[in-house]
Amino acid sequence: MTVGLLTLEIHLPDAHSLKDKRQVVRKLKERLRARFNVAVAELDHQDLWQRATVGVVSLANETAHVGQVLEAAAAESERILGGDLVESHIEYL
Repeated sequence: MTVGLLTLEIHLPDAHSLKDKRQVVRKLKERLRARFNVAVAELDHQDLWQRATVGVVSLANETAHVGQVLEAAAAESERILGGDLVESHIEYL
């Protein structure tokens, strides 16, 4: 069994409150969960208005499948966030 973790570093320069930030993060989380059947959570910077770290986890019997799911989730995140996505990183546990 392979577990994969996609970490997304996000900078939201237009967020002027935690409410603004949470709206963007919630939209991202809901979209990724619905489309890719993955677990998604905000991992860090919960109290900062303009930063977020989001983790996306997938697991399967085959490493290739986990990689495909997380690559597709990273691409979708980039489409949703545009320039607000600073960095994405995939690792296997």
